[in-house]
Amino acid sequence: MSRLFTLERQTIAPIPDAERHGTSRGLVAIWFGMNMTPLTVVTGATATTVLGLPLGWTIIALLAGNLVGGVGMALHAAQGPRLGVPQMLQARGQFGAHGAAVIVLVALVMFIGYFSSNLVVSIDSAHQIVPGLPGPVAVSLCALVSLVGTVFGYRLVRWLTAAGSYVVGTLAVVAFVRVLSDGAVWTHLGGGRVTAAGFFGAVALGVVWQLTYAPYVSDYSRYLPRRTGARGAFWGSYLGCVASSVLLMVLGAIVGLAAGGADTMAGLHTLLGPGVGFVVLLGFALVATAGNSVNVYCSSLCALTLVETFRRGWVPGVRARVATTLVLQALGVWIAVEAQSGFASAYFSFLSVLLYVLIPWSAVNLVDYYLVRHADYDVDAFFAHDGGRYGRWNVGALLVFAVGVLAQLPFVVTGLYTGPLGAALDGVDLAWLVGFAVSCLGYYLLARLRPELVRLRRPAVREAVAP
Repeated sequence: MSRLFTLERQTIAPIPDAERHGTSRGLVAIWFGMNMTPLTVVTGATATTVLGLPLGWTIIALLAGNLVGGVGMALHAAQGPRLGVPQMLQARGQFGAHGAAVIVLVALVMFIGYFSSNLVVSIDSAHQIVPGLPGPVAVSLCALVSLVGTVFGYRLVRWLTAAGSYVVGTLAVVAFVRVLSDGAVWTHLGGGRVTAAGFFGAVALGVVWQLTYAPYVSDYSRYLPRRTGARGAFWGSYLGCVASSVLLMVLGAIVGLAAGGADTMAGLHTLLGPGVGFVVLLGFALVATAGNSVNVYCSSLCALTLVETFRRGWVPGVRARVATTLVLQALGVWIAVEAQSGFASAYFSFLSVLLYVLIPWSAVNLVDYYLVRHADYDVDAFFAHDGGRYGRWNVGALLVFAVGVLAQLPFVVTGLYTGPLGAALDGVDLAWLVGFAVSCLGYYLLARLRPELVRLRRPAVREAVAP
């Protein structure tokens, strides 16, 4: 227990073998707990409240989306034990030292956004328990809990997340039993209508939810001993993340139907009743605020990676990590406070657009790691002043990335913008699938036909590396 409150000394440098620890079973607990937040429940509720699906088709769509998206997420996790560096720093192996900064910046904005949105949803839970609690006070209290975990670093963040999985896992079971034991609830569960747009939209919810973790999933598997191997990191991350996502999203879908489209957390509180509702929402709020340290921890690694990109030779230490954490935490709290009064709603919608940007990055990373370079990277070159063999800018990878982003635009379906093909498909969101497929195929062909454009010094294709 005393080691949990020892300041983490590592930041973005490779984790030495002597400091590696943990098991694939521990990853299951971490990633099961990672989704144990009210935000997961709210996300699942959108399938029935916004997309209008009936419960049966919602469960099928959410299950399919999480199962498929989880594969991509877990393939990123499998890279951690071998390379030992944060996922976003490893992007230098595909995009070059400066080229990767574009991806790191997108991920940084996304992490801060998810930290803020988790605060907002946690506050919604808190307001059901203490209605008169002022928004700024609630935000500050929630942020303080997550700040403690982030400052001490990896061990405490990991412990808080794993412990939260048991707490909220138990509360989720209680919530299921309580809600489904109410006969009146069943009269509402037959609502909804099956549409192609609704079904594929719900599938996209699951896929994108899983791929959201791709930019930092190996930040946790990188601490595993090398002997744990890629398979342990893959299955530990996959099973934990997919199981918890589906569990709470389905709970949210049920609440969305049973509560008649009311605010999800308020609806859950009403369905559970005053006593059980108080306990469940209190547990959700506490675990979510503690687990939210994950987003600040990973955003600090992104910020340090971004600064180190343009200050080569600088090795960030504990002070730099803690100072960066405080700045990012303050920024996230400010966004959450403003969101309480309706400001920044466009900002949270913009986060969905950022996910479309991350999908081509994920495709390039996976193809490069498993099919092109076969996990053979020079980690020292990631920190070289000139980018080493990967250079400052990898023109080929950046070109494929740009094409992957542009290929999605006609298919995009969001509150901010709907592409012409997305509209022609009656709102069916296939942008993520198009972007991923175009980027995978484009990068593979480029590496095979013009390997020099992706800074490859040997033939591009041979037997694939299994996770």
